[in-house]
Amino acid sequence: MTTRIEHDMLGDMKIPADAWYGVQTQRAKENFSITGVPISHFPQLVNALAMVKWAAARTNNELGLLDTHKADAIMAACTDIVDGALHDQFVVDLIQGGAGTSTNMNANEVIANLALSKLGQEKGAYQHLHPNDDVNCSQSTNDAYPTAVCLGIQFAAEPLTAHLASLIQAFNDKGQEFSDVVKMGRTQLQDAVPMTLGQEFEAFAVTLGEDIDRINEACQLLCEVNLGGTAIGTGINTHPEYASRAVNALAEISGKPMVPATHLVEATSDMGAFVLFSGILKRLAVKLGKICNDLRLLSSGPRTGMAEIHLPPMQPGSSIMPGKVNPVIPEAVNQTAYQVIANDLAVTLAAESGQLQLNAMEPLIVYNLLNSMKMLCNACEMLEERCVSGIKANREQCAQHLDNSIGVITALVPHIGYANASRIAKTALNTGSTVRELVIGEGLLDSAQLDSLLSPQSMLAPGAQVA
Repeated sequence: MTTRIEHDMLGDMKIPADAWYGVQTQRAKENFSITGVPISHFPQLVNALAMVKWAAARTNNELGLLDTHKADAIMAACTDIVDGALHDQFVVDLIQGGAGTSTNMNANEVIANLALSKLGQEKGAYQHLHPNDDVNCSQSTNDAYPTAVCLGIQFAAEPLTAHLASLIQAFNDKGQEFSDVVKMGRTQLQDAVPMTLGQEFEAFAVTLGEDIDRINEACQLLCEVNLGGTAIGTGINTHPEYASRAVNALAEISGKPMVPATHLVEATSDMGAFVLFSGILKRLAVKLGKICNDLRLLSSGPRTGMAEIHLPPMQPGSSIMPGKVNPVIPEAVNQTAYQVIANDLAVTLAAESGQLQLNAMEPLIVYNLLNSMKMLCNACEMLEERCVSGIKANREQCAQHLDNSIGVITALVPHIGYANASRIAKTALNTGSTVRELVIGEGLLDSAQLDSLLSPQSMLAPGAQVA
């Protein structure tokens, strides 16, 4: 392999000649092999890093801190990266020591070498344009990295909310399709009162819709960034106007309403917005997991379970039991939910482990937030396309469960009294008789009255009560 030599404070190091990154990235690549997941796995983060460097170069040029030919080359390089160039050169593992320094330097070096090529120079010719002095001008890892993370999370949230909205629509569509399927509702896995299968599916849609609102609200908190605070938030080595100008430039470049933090020292060490965002992802995971538990229960059987719905068969379910088909898609979503919940705990512990003016564990926070969003995005898409859209109602089974249920007695309580209803329910349970048979047999109500009281119109919504 052809190499070139680059130098840093620790000495010389060989770099692959065709690599667009440099010596500090190469050291980090060799030092950190934790997850096997490089920065490039999350293109939204790569683009956010490039946008931060773009905004910084533009601001430094406006303030007379960076020559125009260098600034133009850096901004052009950043534009190329945002357009998708050289993402494969962001090679550092997401989990790393150094509070994100290796990620920041990976970005600085790739952008520097790409800018050098635009100036007609060779890779590594940093005397013409330097990763630290020029690309990282007026910055520290401690403000550039978390700012890019805040922006990258917002970008990553966009496909998540889009797939979530599509899944919600799929549940709403099924709610309409099943609006005439009357079934028994259940509490604590016991018969409760009647409802429609459509109401059950509409409830899935509504509860997920709440989380789109929560994600969007959390993204607003991530618009407040500490760019310009440099090392610990004091703004050392920056122009007095740099912070406000750089954040305004970033807002224009990114299309997000970014604003400077009100207290840069506090913002440099605070992980509160990340903890909140992680909690919302956990909340979504819990809801998706609960919905998938319900889908597995409602489809259980097919002969000896609830079997009120049929999930689309996706693959054979057993290597020994012929004909068995398992609810593999809901099961996969359940496992996704467990992992996101675990990721939230890791984020919580990392945020709590911050010390004094910086949290060195931020890379773990970044990895888990981005990973959770990617997993949830994939899970929502899979659940919609490979499960929900193909669900069929087992109308006959729903009707049979309803007819055999003791739970319909609740609809008769205002008319026969709680004591009579309790006695009828107990007798029905012990004898196997239906509620209808026992009520008519005791002369508590006649057949016409029962037809009216036990009709879907009477049982599925509030109505006038007769004393």
